[in-house]
Amino acid sequence: LGTENIKFYPGISYRHIVVFKCGNKQEQEGFVKTKCIPPHDIAGKRISRFLPAMTPQAEILKRLMNESIKILADHEINRVRLDLKENPANMIWLWGQGIKSFMPKFSKLYHAEGSIISAVDLIKGIGRIIGLDVIDVPGATGYYDTNYLGKAEYALESLKHKDFVFVHVEAPDEAGHNGDLREKIYSIEKFDKFVAGTILNHFKSGDEEFRILVLSDHATPVALKTHSRDYVCFAMYGTDIEQDAIKHFNEKEARLSKFRIDKGHELMEFFMV
Repeated sequence: LGTENIKFYPGISYRHIVVFKCGNKQEQEGFVKTKCIPPHDIAGKRISRFLPAMTPQAEILKRLMNESIKILADHEINRVRLDLKENPANMIWLWGQGIKSFMPKFSKLYHAEGSIISAVDLIKGIGRIIGLDVIDVPGATGYYDTNYLGKAEYALESLKHKDFVFVHVEAPDEAGHNGDLREKIYSIEKFDKFVAGTILNHFKSGDEEFRILVLSDHATPVALKTHSRDYVCFAMYGTDIEQDAIKHFNEKEARLSKFRIDKGHELMEFFMV
């Protein structure tokens, strides 16, 4: 499917990238304005109503998607999956388009040097754009079986040389999209014990000044199997952080808190001051 102007870059799990080299600004804007639906928003529904639409470039995307069916139908991996009575990966789905972003460097905004740990290419890419060092952790998969403890250990190692580290864990979000309550609880417990717990215990046992912020980027309720626009919980602990009356980290308790931040970037500004 790839050509001189269409390049495919494999990632992890279902997260991959296709880059279109556009001949002019109008063509670029056409791709950006094409209506593309996130696949996790239409699980279990017929795809015919959700194919790319609204621009001439939508036809290019649909053509690629349809041609991928022919290529994947006889792929060795899919033959094995069918033999095992598993669903085949029988089509690409193009969505989430945009152009390269330009953002201010983290070091200029907060006068600190930092690193980022994630198995998700989207998160790694944002980290690179804002000047964070990207750390690859062995066994980090972006799924339930990720290396929770390894992420914490690599984060602590990074903090020997850096002021800040961002640790991202995708598993609870995946469980939400899959509608899997058991795995969501399990992945949150794993994060609590092996990521947040490991890092917190390290600093509580020493005399260094530190701050830890724990939060999600959005809610992914198991009942909806997609993102929602609810307020998200966050917990902040460490040097010069005053405790409020909230004792538990959950949505019900968070609604009782008087400390709310409506604009996400303001939370980071508060945390880093």
